[in-house]
Amino acid sequence: MTATGADIVGLDRIAVHEALRVVGRAETADWDRDTPCAGWNLRRLVAHMTAQHLGFAAAARGAGLEAAHWQEPRDMDEPARVHRAAATTVLAAFAEPGVTEREFALPELGGSFPGRLAVRFHFIDYVVHAWDVAATLGVGLELSDDVLATALATARRIPTDPAVRGPGSAFAPALDVPGGSNALDETLRLLGRDPGRWPVAT
Repeated sequence: MTATGADIVGLDRIAVHEALRVVGRAETADWDRDTPCAGWNLRRLVAHMTAQHLGFAAAARGAGLEAAHWQEPRDMDEPARVHRAAATTVLAAFAEPGVTEREFALPELGGSFPGRLAVRFHFIDYVVHAWDVAATLGVGLELSDDVLATALATARRIPTDPAVRGPGSAFAPALDVPGGSNALDETLRLLGRDPGRWPVAT
């Protein structure tokens, strides 16, 4: 599936709002739960998600090379509130006219990228992180077929070269995809998640 610049911004907004919804389901006792992101509890995962929002917002506005924008917040006493504020920031940045025609500096990915591709990176990140949170909490994920089809098309385009996968890289090594996998499960496996280990509610 090929998404236009306007489409990918809209699909990204849907993924971000779904991540907001599932993060909002967390109770006080949930923040110390383990997540599908090895070594991270839910509080740390949401801190990472927050930092990514702020970093991508800065990149959309020409400041992606400034490391401070990508740092995880120190104050995570209210993770859902901090994350929501960051999501509002990135959605506002992506809504600016011409954002998909700009160049985004994304240090974690090793360079600058056209805005349309950069927003697609953000989009796939938030489809997967929304699932991470839902899986942690054991709640269902609510994403439409067009979102999932675009996520799968994106995941299939990400190189599997070990140089860009594994510890210290933006993406985990891909897992084998069993025949008959649905779009979400295939996306997750291509990006190193095992949905069989983290069943979510339907």
